[in-house]
Amino acid sequence: MIDRLETILAKYNSLEMELTKPEVLSDIKKTKEYSKEMANLEEVVIEYKKYKKILDDIKDTKEMVKDPELGEIAKEELKSLEEEKEELDKKLEILLIPKDPNDGKNVIMEIRGAAGGDEANIFAGDLFRMYTRYAEKKGFSYQVYNSIDGTAGGFSQIELIIKGKGAYSLLKYENGSHRVQRVPVTESNGRLQTSTATVLVMPEADDDIDIVIDPNDLRIDIYRSSGKGGQGVNTTDSAVRITHLPTGLVVTCQNERSQIQNKEQAMKVLKSRLYELQEQEKLEKEGNERRSKIGTGDRAEKIRTYNYPQNRVTDHRIGYTTNNLDRVMDGALDDIIDALIGEDQKRKLQGEESE
Repeated sequence: MIDRLETILAKYNSLEMELTKPEVLSDIKKTKEYSKEMANLEEVVIEYKKYKKILDDIKDTKEMVKDPELGEIAKEELKSLEEEKEELDKKLEILLIPKDPNDGKNVIMEIRGAAGGDEANIFAGDLFRMYTRYAEKKGFSYQVYNSIDGTAGGFSQIELIIKGKGAYSLLKYENGSHRVQRVPVTESNGRLQTSTATVLVMPEADDDIDIVIDPNDLRIDIYRSSGKGGQGVNTTDSAVRITHLPTGLVVTCQNERSQIQNKEQAMKVLKSRLYELQEQEKLEKEGNERRSKIGTGDRAEKIRTYNYPQNRVTDHRIGYTTNNLDRVMDGALDDIIDALIGEDQKRKLQGEESE
């Protein structure tokens, strides 16, 4: 571990030196690239410097233990330093796990009502509120770019972008099928019903991501918006549907006020979809399936159950249960997401040890 940390520290110092050179500072692309690389290494470097200082303090304190007058005080100090070293050991182990390059990105999220008819659409609406409340608590912003209302409430489909540093690192675990168990408002006989809604989570592609979209590969349809976009949205042909013919991917945007805005937004989403598709194909080609990763499986994978009669939420991937469903549905997702991150890190550490 120390060898890896020394290599990272040397790389950080080298980048720091490069960023003082006039020829680098005059090159915007290079400056941005080096600054980004330094930012990615910074947390490890800060913690490693703390670790090195603690090792020095432990060495000095061990000498003080031999002193007849200061020995007892030094023993207490040594115990405290050893505990601090142990904590930093664990932290550095986790920091050295290879990072997902998409973790810092914004999120594109799609929520759809699945099995259960009207109740599934109502549940999709509940999930939309849960995620947007969570985003607000985190200081993230969000923007809906397409939605289709359910006939009895909620949404048969709603698509949004959640913007904020590290949004993807937290929400990537939400990918999959979510199941609800409750007595629907649409059920006159008071019977418990199970319904599902699916959630798809993708990182938003950066502007500098090299995804080439040939205009000849696109079919663009313009039509009248059916969403809630304010005055004027439903009275003009402003909604845009883009079909990428080689892959069959379809992106619709209808919540902006103008056709141009909708087209720009739809192209951004299409780029992100193609980027995600490219990443999946690359992993499969390399034979590097994300076995240790939680929450990046197929949308059909049942990941979580929301049981209303028992006020219970269970995440089936890690066997985590909380009896605070009411708080969870109001956006209090931190405990569940922290548990998922912890398990993900544990599996990755085990994977590294077995290699």
